[in-house]
Amino acid sequence: MKTTIYTQAAKAAGELELPENTFGVAWNDQFMHDMIVSYQSNARSGTAHTKGRGDVVGTGAKPWNQKGTGRARHGDRKSPIWKGGGVAHGPTSARNFTKKINKNARARALAIALSKKFADGEILFVDALTFAAPKTKDARTVLSTLGSIEGKEALATRRKNAATIILADRDMNTEKSFANFGNITVTQAKDVNVVELLTNKFVVIAGAKDSLETLVKRTATKTARKAANA
Repeated sequence: MKTTIYTQAAKAAGELELPENTFGVAWNDQFMHDMIVSYQSNARSGTAHTKGRGDVVGTGAKPWNQKGTGRARHGDRKSPIWKGGGVAHGPTSARNFTKKINKNARARALAIALSKKFADGEILFVDALTFAAPKTKDARTVLSTLGSIEGKEALATRRKNAATIILADRDMNTEKSFANFGNITVTQAKDVNVVELLTNKFVVIAGAKDSLETLVKRTATKTARKAANA
C-alpha cells in the first residue's frame, strides 16, 4: 500500500509505504462500538454528586403530629419533597464509569480506525507542519492550501469536526496556531485514540515518517510483537 506525502504548500513530496496491519484492517461494527463506548466512559470524571436524605444535616424529629393539625403527614424534614431536603435517585461520586481496555484491543481499534479513514480517502500525510510563531492566520492559510488537494476540499470549508492533526512530537507553535479553531483537534501520534480519529472527518498526519513509525508500533498486536522479537 502506497500513499503520497505532501508538503505544507500542498505539493507532492514523494510516496510512503503503508503496512497492511495498520492501514488495511477490515471494519468491525460491534467491536468498534464497544471500544468507543469504553473510551467515552473512561473520559467521564464521575464528579457529579448529590446528597440523599441520609446525608443532609438536620434533625430527624417529626415536624408536627401525625394527626390533628389539618396539615399533610410528614415524618422528616430531610425528605426529598422538602426544600433543603435530600435528592432522590441523584448521581453520586461513588459511581465508577471506568471500563478496562486491554492492550491488544487498543491496538486493533486504532488500526481499524486508521484503515477506515484511509479507505475513505480521509487521511492526508504531510512531511511537516512548521510555524515560525503561533499565529492563527498562518494556520488558516495552511488549511486553505491543503484544502486545494483533490478530495480534501472540505478541510478548508467544513465548520464542524474538520480534522484531527497528528504530530510526531509536541510543537507548541503548531498547537497554539490551531488553538482558536473549534473544528480542529491537535494531538500526538503517541496519544491519539479512536474517538479523536472518528469524530473528525479528516486526519492530517504531520511529520509523516516519524508519526507513521509511532502509529505502527501502537497498532502492533501481541502476536505481531512476538513475531517481530523472534
